[in-house]
Amino acid sequence: MSGERIYIYKRYERFWHWSQALLIITMMISGFEVHGSYVLLGFKKAVQLHTVAAWSLLTLWAFTIFWQFTTGEWRQYLPSLKNVLAMVNYYVIGIFKDAPHPFRKTVVQKHNPLQRLAYLALLAFISPLIWVSGLFYLFYGDWKALGLDHYLSLEGVALTHTAGAFMMTAFFFIHVYLTTTGHTVFAHIKAMITGWEDVEEHGSH
Repeated sequence: MSGERIYIYKRYERFWHWSQALLIITMMISGFEVHGSYVLLGFKKAVQLHTVAAWSLLTLWAFTIFWQFTTGEWRQYLPSLKNVLAMVNYYVIGIFKDAPHPFRKTVVQKHNPLQRLAYLALLAFISPLIWVSGLFYLFYGDWKALGLDHYLSLEGVALTHTAGAFMMTAFFFIHVYLTTTGHTVFAHIKAMITGWEDVEEHGSH
């Protein structure tokens, strides 16, 4: 492989990425136990852990949104349809033929077009679905005082939250898989630990 080594991921960026990953894993494990999929911690402890992780993640997101806008990093997530088909072709066919990657990372363009669309779906649909249903679920005891008991059902909210959880779980595992598609299996993971990415030149592999 020929290319260059560039510093792409800043210290805070790496901190919130791994903190978010840990909290999401914690919420998946505890959440599916609350759902009744298995018994690991016990229902009460699972609920407590799930709630603490949820509030911790919301707090982390608040700081991260502030960081994104003060540093201008929010621009990294603006969707673009340019070269989307090339990315789809790469992941479906090219990657299995050892084809060169059609996207070259830079400091101002860390995410390829397909990643940007995936993050848009996460931020615009999956996350709101999980958080709104989760908060309704958490504050079920206050529905009557707020007059919400006439409009919502606990079963409906629970099913909506579970559907969002399955979507998030699918997104998580796809994300983990795609981290293995660099020039080595652990190249992208290493970059998110150190901040430095080995970027290939176009036409090289």
